[in-house]
Amino acid sequence: MRQPRRLLRGVAYLVVPGELTLLVCLLAGLRPPAPVLAAGEAAVLLLLTAEAAVFLRLWRREGRTPREAVRELVPQPVLRLAGHELRLMWSLLLWAARRRSGPGPGEQVFGHARDQAGLLLGLGFVCVVETVAMSYLLRPWPVLHAVVLALDVYTVLFVVGLHAASATRPHTLSEHTLRLRRATHVDLRIPLERIASASYELLSAHDGKEDGVLDLPVGSQTSLTFTLSEPVESVGLLGGTRRVHTVRCHADDARSLLQAVTRARSSLPPPRGGPPS
Repeated sequence: MRQPRRLLRGVAYLVVPGELTLLVCLLAGLRPPAPVLAAGEAAVLLLLTAEAAVFLRLWRREGRTPREAVRELVPQPVLRLAGHELRLMWSLLLWAARRRSGPGPGEQVFGHARDQAGLLLGLGFVCVVETVAMSYLLRPWPVLHAVVLALDVYTVLFVVGLHAASATRPHTLSEHTLRLRRATHVDLRIPLERIASASYELLSAHDGKEDGVLDLPVGSQTSLTFTLSEPVESVGLLGGTRRVHTVRCHADDARSLLQAVTRARSSLPPPRGGPPS
């Protein structure tokens, strides 16, 4: 069964870009030959039919849940990118409703969006001005006007969504776990017993990646450094993983977060077999 799934993925990598190319040509007023259009539509129809058949087989015959079946058929990077975009749009709704995502009962909340708000909202305003200007300039070309307008509106939503995601997804601290987040693409959980040291340290964001170090800057700086006794696994935007032993992050009130983490660590029970505290 795995061989047909791999074959379908390979075909999808060929068919989807080809279909997008045909769509761009049609929007630009270029009409490809009729046999090319017919072949493209037939390929898409066959691909969707095959995907549906394999989905039903996974769901009904092999007992997979619909979510598991989709994960089997769609490459992980595609799923993660789609999920990222949906979470950004959902963050806009949460932000408008003045709600947050994630804090559980009894968890302490620490915001981290304040120092980037001016930059992102200012960039969003510039994008709005550019959208209005391009809409006026491209009025004589209706098809191009519609395409550029859609892209510009999405860009505005994307930029404002980045700020909304940071504002509605703060860092949280529970009795046993520190949860550090950045927009919708970083969600790192650190067990408190793995934090060997925590310190307040203002640093400019580094351009290059250090081995085993995860930087989560806000406004191009980090203010807290956590050194771990055991590494934790960080998952990237496209699903790639790396093990990190040092995490640098930022919070609006970094000293309060540091004090809260210190208190929570001091309340942990001593490790089994270790000397009493």
